[in-house]
Amino acid sequence: MVGIPAAARAYIAGAVSCAVVCALPALTPGAQTPWRALALLAALYALCEWPARCPLLGRMLGAESVPVGAGSFFPVLLAAALLLPPPAAALAAVPGALVSRVEQRPAAPRRIWRAAQLALATWAAAHTSVLLGGPAGVAACAFPSVLLPAGAAALAFCLVVTALDGGILATAERVPVRAAWHGLLPRALAPHALHGLAGLMMAVLWRSPYGWPAALFVMLPMYVSCWMYAQYHREHAAHQATIRALVQAVDIKDAYTRGHSERVGHASVLIARELGMDEARLDVIRFAGILHDVGKLGVPTRVLRKDGPLTPEERRVIELHPEYGHEIVRGIGFLGEAREAILHHHERMDGSGYPYGLSGDRIPEAARVVAVADAFDAMTSTRSYRRARPVATAVAELERCAGRQFDPRMVRALVRALDRHGWSTPVTADEPPTAAAPAPASGARAGVRPETPARPRGNVPAGRRPATGHGSGPARGGGR
Repeated sequence: MVGIPAAARAYIAGAVSCAVVCALPALTPGAQTPWRALALLAALYALCEWPARCPLLGRMLGAESVPVGAGSFFPVLLAAALLLPPPAAALAAVPGALVSRVEQRPAAPRRIWRAAQLALATWAAAHTSVLLGGPAGVAACAFPSVLLPAGAAALAFCLVVTALDGGILATAERVPVRAAWHGLLPRALAPHALHGLAGLMMAVLWRSPYGWPAALFVMLPMYVSCWMYAQYHREHAAHQATIRALVQAVDIKDAYTRGHSERVGHASVLIARELGMDEARLDVIRFAGILHDVGKLGVPTRVLRKDGPLTPEERRVIELHPEYGHEIVRGIGFLGEAREAILHHHERMDGSGYPYGLSGDRIPEAARVVAVADAFDAMTSTRSYRRARPVATAVAELERCAGRQFDPRMVRALVRALDRHGWSTPVTADEPPTAAAPAPASGARAGVRPETPARPRGNVPAGRRPATGHGSGPARGGGR
């Protein structure tokens, strides 16, 4: 328990004590605990959890064949809740929790916590099932009336698991109390409902004339679904690794705008969420924002790091970066419409942008989102040739250019998102924190248009160069 906050230790100890109290009646003389069924269910759950932890089985089955992920085999516990008395059902969860895989250290306290949590959740599910006549309905195969106790048991299981998860987040991870439980229950309801149906199927087959071997047939589709779930998460992790590698390459080549890509991705998601885009599309918009500058990899380093104004030829090279970026990511299928956003995020609503001079709705929606996010972050970030503008000043500039340079709908969405979530202005260009300078008068704004290369402002120290991001802002948000 070393390194675990005192509040978390007390919380875990309380959960363990409650779990012991719930399970203890099963061990008392005369309890008539169905030990055979309890042992079979406990062993089945443990066998389901163990392969993800066992290196030998992992090598035999192949690392990608072992399903991982908390909750993959909850149907076994929900079947126990429908088949066993509550104290015995609580015991069924303990062995599997103690042998389950743990991603972070310390492992022992995490397994103990997991065992107590699942014991309490299974006890609550079994108690709910008993109150609603679940065991009798399962034994009689009384459909559809048995769906009510099964659904109530799954809901009780879900409520206990999420309630305890929020508590451990607040005590062990020091998440604010108001945020600890936020979103946990809505995300868990659908998976637990499916687990409840699978658990009910196992319980009915267990009570059938074919006995417990028939219930094992439910394990095959469960294992397949878990394998697919694990594959999805591995694929998602590979996507994230691809994005990180590209962004790191850009940051190494142009360190003056380090962190800009991630912030543009975040701002793009804020805008897209205000527009009501679904979650799957939000991921693509985030990728578009993060990778909008990947075309820098095709621009000669001497041009990116040049001190002073660019020549017309160098300016034309800089303006090729959206096309370079599109070519770099063309073969990455999961990016979807993000590829078009990378290509067109420097287009302008009046048709004076680049590379193709598209205007209005001919510009892809994702590109219009990224253009606003890019300009906003660039204007609110400190660069080598100017200090960051205040958020209010940057917003006013975006609103001034809405309709000519930016899509007014995207600008309004960003304003609503900022009102709701705020914005933390970063320090960039490896400069010390300074107060944001007020915006100059409109006739002498601190930046230039996006199609014009950045120039040194004032006294730029020797060896430094203007920032070379690609903000589309009127203040040249990101420079080049």
